Amino acid sequence: SSPHLVQVRERIRINGQPISKEQFNKYFWLVYNRLEETKDPARASMPAYFRFLTIMAFHVFLQEKVDLAVVEVGIGGAYDCTNIIRWERCGGAGAAPRAPQPGWHGASRGACPRKPVVCGVSSLGIDHTSILGDTLEKIAWQKGGIFKPGVPAFTVVQPERPLEVLRARARERACPLYLCPELDAFEESGRALALGLAGDHQRSNAALALQLARAWLQHHGRCGEASTHGPRNAGGERGGRVSPRCPSLAGSGELMDVLPSVEAGWTVPLAPVFRPSVAMVQGLREAEWLGRTQVLPHGPVTWYLDGAHTMSSVQACVRWFRQAALNEDKPQDGSEVRVLLFNATGDRDTAALLKLLLPCQFDYAVFCPNFTEVSVVGSADQQNFNVTLENALTRCLENQKTWTQLLEEKVGQDVWLAPPLEVGSLLKPDAVRGALLLVPSAERPLNSNSLVFPCISHALQWIAQGRDPCVPAPAAKGAHPHPVASSGAVLLQEAAAIRVLVTGSLHLVGGVLKLLDPALSQ
Repeated sequence: SSPHLVQVRERIRINGQPISKEQFNKYFWLVYNRLEETKDPARASMPAYFRFLTIMAFHVFLQEKVDLAVVEVGIGGAYDCTNIIRWERCGGAGAAPRAPQPGWHGASRGACPRKPVVCGVSSLGIDHTSILGDTLEKIAWQKGGIFKPGVPAFTVVQPERPLEVLRARARERACPLYLCPELDAFEESGRALALGLAGDHQRSNAALALQLARAWLQHHGRCGEASTHGPRNAGGERGGRVSPRCPSLAGSGELMDVLPSVEAGWTVPLAPVFRPSVAMVQGLREAEWLGRTQVLPHGPVTWYLDGAHTMSSVQACVRWFRQAALNEDKPQDGSEVRVLLFNATGDRDTAALLKLLLPCQFDYAVFCPNFTEVSVVGSADQQNFNVTLENALTRCLENQKTWTQLLEEKVGQDVWLAPPLEVGSLLKPDAVRGALLLVPSAERPLNSNSLVFPCISHALQWIAQGRDPCVPAPAAKGAHPHPVASSGAVLLQEAAAIRVLVTGSLHLVGGVLKLLDPALSQ
């Protein structure tokens, strides 16, 4: 899976746990040295970061003899390096779902992991437009690139035109494609299936997960097992007791080898509705995934973490946050402060994402790069060596300006905008500006309460104001000379409740998690 939040080892898991440091070191050098010894002299470079880790992941899974490998595509699908899992018959293969990403395929035990047992495409969203295209139809074409001849594929409810693209891709590849029934169909007598992952959008992910898991179980005859341990897999933990019978169907019949018809008007057939096994119900209930709709209560400060970074995922994040945080009982004295901590990278439309966050009515918006500290020493796992700190800070200042303009449009105020900044000079120590803050000196304060900090650590220090035991208190002298920062510090120190939404980037969420939960770095 990718990206990782705190440590790169998170990308390669066995039985739900990242491989150990010893395993990572062992397999990294095995793969690196073998590639170094056999590379084409005319091509002196090694595989790029993600490609290298993909090769390494397959090597780990083969050497560790996992029963089931769950493989998440990196970007797109058709031309993604994970799509080396092809359709040729060669041993066995299998796949099962793990997290809400629009492309899944995988391979199981055997020396030649080429033919997946099942593929899945979750809800489509606009992302990586410079690579995948700027419409859902173009992105759907890329996602459909993981479909294989004769290998069943499942998807969830999609807009009509992107679904038509997926349908056409399935047809040209002779791939039986099914639409997952909504999760309501699996709930007997009005008894809701409990989900460990919060948010209404997780229900479609859960419905897809059930179908993928059942397809793998059927293909490998696991339905007849009655063991206290599930199969050892590379995507999830050893489960509880596996149902002695395959999850029973509810009148919809078994999956048929239904190939897409060439006739006009062919529609995607619904997958069967079945009774989830005890193990499936338990899996849905106990599923957890850090950095997605995650709540960390730390005394008076509550952190709401969600790595949403597309239009659809930010919309889902807003619905979740408003339900989880804004509907909570307010302190009796009403002194609640709401803070947005945001960053966005790449070719994402920051203005569109920030506009979606306006209804949350934040008292303060804080922007910072995805660097945990100004110095990158000790943070190599989270360092993007393709982006300089100066470029990252420039993007943050642009995001702050965008937020200010959105507020101006919303409330019709004359919100003062600072002149363009030379970021390089802001990286130098300034006794007047202070050590923590990255803002211009101003003749009058911004009417919009937004701030920019040079790293995640400094941003958290200002937000928490010494009230979170995991976050050091900011320096008392000269830390907040800017009026917005100094007045905000007083409000944060006196508030009965501080609610912080961290979103816009999974890398930002990972840096925050590293500082708020040091155990994740162990």
